[in-house]
Amino acid sequence: MSTVTLAEAKTHLSHLLDQVEAGEEVVITRRGQPVARISPVKKPKQPIEPLAEFRRHMPRWRKSSAELLRELREEGL
Repeated sequence: MSTVTLAEAKTHLSHLLDQVEAGEEVVITRRGQPVARISPVKKPKQPIEPLAEFRRHMPRWRKSSAELLRELREEGL
């Protein structure tokens, strides 16, 4: 884990992001006190199923979205 000042972080943000992508954590300090930590994003363990597959499992609506919105607006919701 590396530590950089706020000024250094502003100047070298692209380089810091390269370090983070490589798996390193970076702590940003202001006046010697840690204020932020940049860490790599963890990838999902399982891939997200395609949207078409998700939609296939959704129940069918009996009305169109426009009709539902119109009814909600008329009911005052």
